Amino acid sequence: MLGAIIGDIVGSRYEFNNIKTKQFPLFSSRCFFTDDSVMTLAIAEAVMACDGNYQDLSEKAVEYMQRIGRRYGDCGYGGRFFDWMFSKNPKPYGSYGNGAGMRVSSVAWAARSLEECIEMSHAVTEVTHNHPEGIKGAEAIAVCTYLALHGAGKEEIRKYVNDHYYTLDFTLDGIRGTYRFNETCMDTIPQAIEAFLEAEDFEDAIRNAISIGGDSDTLGACTGAIAEAFFGIPEWIRDEAQQFLDRQLSDILIDFEDGFPPKITGR
Repeated sequence: MLGAIIGDIVGSRYEFNNIKTKQFPLFSSRCFFTDDSVMTLAIAEAVMACDGNYQDLSEKAVEYMQRIGRRYGDCGYGGRFFDWMFSKNPKPYGSYGNGAGMRVSSVAWAARSLEECIEMSHAVTEVTHNHPEGIKGAEAIAVCTYLALHGAGKEEIRKYVNDHYYTLDFTLDGIRGTYRFNETCMDTIPQAIEAFLEAEDFEDAIRNAISIGGDSDTLGACTGAIAEAFFGIPEWIRDEAQQFLDRQLSDILIDFEDGFPPKITGR
């Protein structure tokens, strides 16, 4: 889950100022956490609140996305989600925005089977993004993260994505020149998965995602979730990223990691 937060922070300064190269400082004083990190941690809080019984996960997802999200009302939410977040009677609104994929990674760490991972991803997604493409996008990130966490190789993950979600018939080099900002699952999630599949390590995966431009923080979050599960996160990157979180968000992260330890590699 931490990988999603790191990808968000690294991509934050490039969302509206795209960079089309992998050669850039990973962190700078202009980086910040966005709604992607806040909602990732809100879903993590919902997962923890269920205490292993996920029958009420949808209700908990609504509760914590609203409770935590309202504390950070200026973090870059989409208009419809912002209205949903402050609604007294929140209902799903048919979205297929890529926000479905950026927040879902914690369910892959908590799920006890692939089937449960899919069920949990639906539970936390359909409360807002109940369009089939929104549900599919979130499921794809959750399942790729789960498979990576449980020892699947890249070719197995690629095959699963091709068979169940998207046709990955492109390369990052092939799309880098023409890819543009896009907030849909259909034109963000496949690119984020490909950024992981072409990577040599965690840092390379994040650089891949940012280098194609587009919705950089969300691409980074989606790619980072899978990349952590597969490669692990270098300790120095974890240490740098945590400096961007405030105390409340850090406490949620630490609580989650107490129950679901992250994959940390050497410096």
